Amino acid sequence: MNWWIEFKRRFGPPTLLQLAVSELEEAERKKMEAHTGNEYATAMILYQTNRIKRLKAQVHELSKEKQK
Repeated sequence: MNWWIEFKRRFGPPTLLQLAVSELEEAERKKMEAHTGNEYATAMILYQTNRIKRLKAQVHELSKEKQK
């Protein structure tokens, strides 16, 4: 291979294919990050929902005891 072609390939501007592959990889990483955020948010919603149920039951039970 011609040394000039090899030099340009290694140190020249990236090709459109290289740019597209790089952008695709970045988009896939961002999608994975978004899924992670979604999983976290779903877990937090479940946690708070269960917490609310527990606290409502506790308030109800304490209210009954206070009325006695």
